[in-house]
Amino acid sequence: MRSESLIFLGAHEGQVADPVIEAQGRQPGDGPVRRRAQWHGAFSRHCSDPARGGVDTFVRTMVDRLATAGYAAVAPDLYHRLAPGVERTIRQLQDLEIIADVQATVDFLQHHQAIERESLGIIGFCMGGRVTYLMAAALPQFKAAVAYYGGNIMVPWGDGVVAPFARTSELHCPLLFHFGEEDTNPSFEDMRQLDAALTRAHKEHVFYTYPNAGHAFMDFTNAQRHRDAAATASWPRTLDFFARHLRGVPVT
Repeated sequence: MRSESLIFLGAHEGQVADPVIEAQGRQPGDGPVRRRAQWHGAFSRHCSDPARGGVDTFVRTMVDRLATAGYAAVAPDLYHRLAPGVERTIRQLQDLEIIADVQATVDFLQHHQAIERESLGIIGFCMGGRVTYLMAAALPQFKAAVAYYGGNIMVPWGDGVVAPFARTSELHCPLLFHFGEEDTNPSFEDMRQLDAALTRAHKEHVFYTYPNAGHAFMDFTNAQRHRDAAATASWPRTLDFFARHLRGVPVT
């Protein structure tokens, strides 16, 4: 039996993840996917490159939670181009390279015998939420996208590209977006602009806002930012959204 699959993208401020996954026919260092892999749960990938410090607790836990829900969950390393010891920040990421890395991850999944190639979703937190919005427009293979408090969607990263927001009309799949009411990036005005643009483009989307929650409210490793009420309310909505669009489970 084949599994629906999800690509996980997440890095909160001050906590850049370093997950990598296995790829067929690639050598270590060839890209965002690598040969070394650890399997557990239903199908989860969060392997570490010892020279880069391993995988942070938030990414490891969230990937495992998706695997426990029955998905093949993987997390590509978007920082693989940087040499060991170089500080990893979003300022070093470029949209064209991100698109290439996520495409490589999609290719890996769609050629894996355990994967249902037509049931592919993407989920991202913080920087990963921005990337999720961009990938929903850039890659038609995705059938569902979930963004948690993705900021900087109105800003392009790198030369020769437009901001993800400018590609709203290109979105290929339904989008679920979780916002913290107290967040400033994305702000309430950002949410309003995103909603208006998606509505004008006739793109299916669902927005939720959570009171008394700011940025990174899902991050249980950050006591200052984590908000249990928002995290507890948002996660079942995320799983229901994926079940509906990747598995055809009717909304109850």
